[in-house]
Amino acid sequence: MRITVMKFGGTSVADPEKIQRAAERAIAQRRRSGAVVVVVSAPGEMTDELIALAERITPKPDDRELDQLVSTGEQVGIALFAMACKARGVPAVSLTGPQAGIDAVGAYGRAQIRRIRTRVLMKHLKAGRIVVVAGFQGLHPSGDTATLGRGGSDLTAVAVASALKTRRCEIFSDVKGVYTADPRIVHDARKLPRISFEEMLELAGAGAQVMQARSMEVAERFGVEIHVRSAFRPAAGTLIVAQEDLMLEKAFVSSLALDKSEVRLTVVGVPDQPGVAAQVLTALAADDIPVDMIIQSAPSQAGVNDISFMTPKGHAVKAKKALEGVAKKLGAERVDLHDQVAKVSAVGTGFRHSPKIAATMFSALAKHKINIHMISASDLRVSCVVDLQNGETALRALHKAYGLGKGRR
Repeated sequence: MRITVMKFGGTSVADPEKIQRAAERAIAQRRRSGAVVVVVSAPGEMTDELIALAERITPKPDDRELDQLVSTGEQVGIALFAMACKARGVPAVSLTGPQAGIDAVGAYGRAQIRRIRTRVLMKHLKAGRIVVVAGFQGLHPSGDTATLGRGGSDLTAVAVASALKTRRCEIFSDVKGVYTADPRIVHDARKLPRISFEEMLELAGAGAQVMQARSMEVAERFGVEIHVRSAFRPAAGTLIVAQEDLMLEKAFVSSLALDKSEVRLTVVGVPDQPGVAAQVLTALAADDIPVDMIIQSAPSQAGVNDISFMTPKGHAVKAKKALEGVAKKLGAERVDLHDQVAKVSAVGTGFRHSPKIAATMFSALAKHKINIHMISASDLRVSCVVDLQNGETALRALHKAYGLGKGRR
């Protein structure tokens, strides 16, 4: 049986008209390939609206109850999608994550997929039904529904494609594909026909909103090719494939990302002693606080230095509280929180062997008098933290400096 897995994001099913259009697309695919699984996100901004509703009850909703609440958004989406298929005379069935056999483990709100039991999916596919699965959720060992974190529907779709042993997953959203930069900010950004798993993983980690980073890890591990395309326009989109299918051994920048969703935290005046950084990071790990771009400065005065890092805004208050506790134990001076920052990143390949990539970035930012607060680099990415007010200017400047605009390649 040839199975196609299609995923429709929230904007693609934001209202009844869009749901019906998406259903027609799934039905057309069923005629071509014979078996279709559709993964659906919550319609429009429903997840954010449900979170806001919870926060009107309490500023700190219980994690389990919040998952119980927000998982209903996807249930609305799958039921309406299945109705749209049936109204067109095509058999369909909607399944929540637990009903579809998706087992999850870990903390509420950021659970991981443990396995997918495909028996129920295959039963419905063999009966000729379009199977509509709720993204973003799975069955917790407690018997509850647990959600998979922001962008979790991408992860659901890729994991389902892997479990069903289909080699390709179609991702439909409000964008035509993966661009050299956010086209809403950089008007001459180009759509990329192909990009590697590794680059897409770096882009996701750098703040690009096209695909969830965890879904890229699963796709690469199990060899699931991903096709990102528009749900509203007939366009070729972007293929996300294995790196060896793409590149010769050379260094180049393929895309840029701008992330405004993080804050910078600095523990000022920590003792310059072995084990101090471990104590700081252990305090954050104890509260499951994600950390990015860790920088330890050289001592500004005898015997002390500063430790800075980036973390998502949603963790800022919790992170600052944890750091203040460890700072007191260490005898550090204070903990500073800077929320008016942005991270701009260049993603590509071969950076380690080409200092010109980083030099071009620093020169372009200097030319626009943009100060750099933090820097991190790898073979695939160079990131700089700048003032929030300079973020979009930095993105446009780098796009031009790297020659990524339309007609350049």
